[in-house]
Amino acid sequence: MSQIHALSDDQVGQELRKMTAFIKQEAEEKAREIEIKANEEFAIEKSKLVRQETDAIDSTYAKKFKQAQMSQQITRSTVANKTRLKVLGARQELLDDIFEAASAQLGEATSDQGRYQDILKGLILEGFYAMNEPELQIRARKADYDVVRQASEAASKEYKEKMDKDVKATIDEENPVAEGSAGGVVIVGGNGKIDIDNTFEARLNLLKDSALPAMRKALFGDNPNRKFFD
Repeated sequence: MSQIHALSDDQVGQELRKMTAFIKQEAEEKAREIEIKANEEFAIEKSKLVRQETDAIDSTYAKKFKQAQMSQQITRSTVANKTRLKVLGARQELLDDIFEAASAQLGEATSDQGRYQDILKGLILEGFYAMNEPELQIRARKADYDVVRQASEAASKEYKEKMDKDVKATIDEENPVAEGSAGGVVIVGGNGKIDIDNTFEARLNLLKDSALPAMRKALFGDNPNRKFFD
């Protein structure tokens, strides 16, 4: 039988110190592993949080930048539209002033009877050609009846020479042109159902429609935005 030797107190102390040192070393190594792992996890989490915050900041910046761009575009468009409207308003005001001045001068043509009679003859003759009827009526201001009769006779004579047929025109005294008119005549045909308004005011309105594009071009130049032309 083997003989069991009892450990002395010194040996027991040495064994305990060895075990304690081993346990301590194991604990320190385990602690270092835990610390390293914790640091790694912290670094990963930190990087993740930083990335999330960066992405949030980038997203917020992009959104605000887009909003700023849209706001700037809206502001530019608003300013451009207001400027354009002001320019158009100023142009229209100038054109209105021109036609208003022309309207104020319409009555001056009647001051010279000879010249006025020639104008009336042309207006009446235009109506004769357009109507092409043997009998017509002429409406005029009461103050113009005499000069209209003379102009009508001259127009009828010229119509006969050019068209080789007669036309009889009488003044419609029951429906005179308003005395507030600047002058001119209205030619009535079709048994009173058709009329050609050749008063000065009506001719000026026609001129507004027909001459306005040319006037705009002469005053303001070509419009780069215009795609269609008459």
